[in-house]
Amino acid sequence: MDLLEDSIVPEHAHEIKAEAREFAREHIEPNAQEHFQEGTYPEEILEAGREANLVAQDIPEEWGGRGLDLPQLLALTEEFYRADAGIALTLQLASFGCEMTYEYGSDEQCEEYVRPVAEGEMRSGLAVSEPETGSDLAGMQTTAETDGDEYVINGEKYWIGNGVEADWITLYARTGDEDNRYGNHSMFIVPTDVDGYEAEHIPEKMAMRASKQAHIEFDDCRIPEENLIGHEGAGFMMLAEFFNHGRIVVSGHGLGLAAAAIEESWEFTHGREEFGRTINEFQAVQHGLADMLIGFERARALTWRACEKVENNENAGYWAALSKTNATETAVDVSEQGMQFHGGRSVLDERRIARVFRDARIPVIYEGANEIQRNLIYGQAP
Repeated sequence: MDLLEDSIVPEHAHEIKAEAREFAREHIEPNAQEHFQEGTYPEEILEAGREANLVAQDIPEEWGGRGLDLPQLLALTEEFYRADAGIALTLQLASFGCEMTYEYGSDEQCEEYVRPVAEGEMRSGLAVSEPETGSDLAGMQTTAETDGDEYVINGEKYWIGNGVEADWITLYARTGDEDNRYGNHSMFIVPTDVDGYEAEHIPEKMAMRASKQAHIEFDDCRIPEENLIGHEGAGFMMLAEFFNHGRIVVSGHGLGLAAAAIEESWEFTHGREEFGRTINEFQAVQHGLADMLIGFERARALTWRACEKVENNENAGYWAALSKTNATETAVDVSEQGMQFHGGRSVLDERRIARVFRDARIPVIYEGANEIQRNLIYGQAP
């Protein structure tokens, strides 16, 4: 079965989708289980992705990328995540946060920081979440205070992709008083080799183990004032726009994982015998598989509709939240049903369904937990 067929995908995204599928089959799928079980960073696959021009290619052509638009990124994403979520996340995090600079930063910043990422010479990261604060963007406590022609940064960030591996990160930090809840944070470029920047990997995770997240501590970390992106106080609004696009991409995370769970379950139920027949012949199993397909097709239709809405900036926050919530929860539901079909074998580490089940539990949390998405859906309903 080909659940990720391209009839729903805009025609201009078909080529990148085909490239992503071929790359996933050659590089991601054969290595997924090994990297998951060993928890290793897939450096060689990242390098192959760079050579294939499938990493950091949302970056505009003027700064060395392919300028992939949102539908193209979604088409690529669902293929990568069907193959393996952990490796796929590593590939996408290689340019995480660059959008803030090429959308709002200066030409000088783009030349120095963004172009090397597009050309595979650097990797970036985005530091927003903190140990005690996840989805509350206005509540982040890391500070950046002016001292002459520098900013001095103090605080902590947590769950930061590429916090150790990145050459630079985009940092979200408090620059104003607490009375201006939505205008007291700003965005900065912080090279990871500056004094006062200390990062360590977060230890063993249950899922997406081929990607690496970090705990970062800033202790009087100094950066020049020209590393401010845009202007002071604009950080919250920058992130709101960034997350609208990001949540469509995360919907693709859910779609890819759901497709993997259904494919694995379909193959298993049509090959596993119980009571003298394959278990797909039992009506209960047929109904379960049917429900998985219903959920998946519903989520995929909504995601691609939402992609168009966000691309055209039509009530983008509402559609992004709808899509992200539905697609990621569908992945949880179908992977859980897949585990049930696999029975006792589902708990074995070498089973793909076990990996998918674990990985599916993560996207419902990141890019804004789904409880926050429901607030946005209600608050922005047309």
